[in-house]
Amino acid sequence: MRKEYDFSKGKRGALISSKGKTRITIYLDDEILAYFREQAETAGMGYQTLINEVLKQYIQSPKERSLTQSDLRRILREELSVRRSLCCSEE
Repeated sequence: MRKEYDFSKGKRGALISSKGKTRITIYLDDEILAYFREQAETAGMGYQTLINEVLKQYIQSPKERSLTQSDLRRILREELSVRRSLCCSEE
């Protein structure tokens, strides 16, 4: 290695972007932004990080299925069957 390097003709290169993240421009309602800034300040973190975490939790959480009529009937049949078997076994 040399003792000294000459950087006088050096050019600054592009910064290495963080993996898995992309810079975007997004328009949010003022009250949404105010809410996240307040929550982030309380938590001691950046509001953009908080928004990212909330969105990530949303997409990773299991989606709630609406209960269909056939699902409800199946559940009721199962529960009634269990109750009848308990009732009749006590006699």
